[in-house]
Amino acid sequence: MNKKRLLSGIQPTGRMHLGNYLGAVSNWAKMQEDNDAFFMIADLHALTSVYENPAKLRTDKYNLALDLLAAGIDPEKSCLFNQSEVKEHSELHLALSMITPLSWLTRVPSYKSKKEEIKGKDLDTYGFLGYPVLQAADIMLYKAEVVPVGQDQLAHLELTREIARRFNHLYKNVFPEPAEKLTQIPILPGTDGRKMSKSYGNDIAISATAEETTKLVMKMLTDPNRQRRNDPGNPEVCPVYAYQKTFNISNRVTEIASQCKSGEIGCVDCKKECAKVVNDMLEGFRTKREEISAKPDYVQEVLNAGAKKAREIAAITMLEVRESVGL
Repeated sequence: MNKKRLLSGIQPTGRMHLGNYLGAVSNWAKMQEDNDAFFMIADLHALTSVYENPAKLRTDKYNLALDLLAAGIDPEKSCLFNQSEVKEHSELHLALSMITPLSWLTRVPSYKSKKEEIKGKDLDTYGFLGYPVLQAADIMLYKAEVVPVGQDQLAHLELTREIARRFNHLYKNVFPEPAEKLTQIPILPGTDGRKMSKSYGNDIAISATAEETTKLVMKMLTDPNRQRRNDPGNPEVCPVYAYQKTFNISNRVTEIASQCKSGEIGCVDCKKECAKVVNDMLEGFRTKREEISAKPDYVQEVLNAGAKKAREIAAITMLEVRESVGL
């Protein structure tokens, strides 16, 4: 069977949280079975928002690689590497930036929303505005045919296709137009009810201990109209119930909703049960993470091997690009 080339990446801007795992990494682990999968730790992208703290970036990169391996990314089935270890990402980004109209970047829907989400940092930089071009370079460098995305990322992928079309029109037909692989992303709010985000400080890291996870779940907001234990609640507005629906694999979910509406179960008891099911789900991950942590050189060996494989493919693409543009 001819496997399709697939590429995706994740930024090392802090510990991987439950939203990252459900929205991306759990799908990656499944997709590596049927695709020629390349997964990158997008450290060049991370520089757009964490450029002022290089020591933290280095630590976050290692921990993210550890999390990815523990979460099921198999180096025997996929290529895992640090983006910055393949210098062709930067070279292709530069070449593509020369032909990408400024108006294409300012219309990207997430440009303004990300600036509003990431507070307290100077994001009025060329790098932050131009990160979609680097994202296009990431995909095009490996001539990826498939890119796993959520519905909210379709605009980014369409920009990649536009850049590929423009390059092929100006020079010669080098790049395929990648197709989206829409992934089902469960709606998992942060502990305060907003979108889960490290920027908001409302995330639950999958590498947190069982005790840390329990404390975070017990502090979660619930139905604001429920003042006393016996008050009837509305589970659909409660972040804890969103977790119950996602992680509680028993037949209890419908029962919990009914008991919440009737006031039979209090928020504290619901949170305790929720913390248990989350911890149960993470038990296998934690065990594997400890096993990998006990082999200090393993993570770097995986990343080195992945970068070597990625560079071999990237070098071939850049030969075509340099010849095409006249360099």
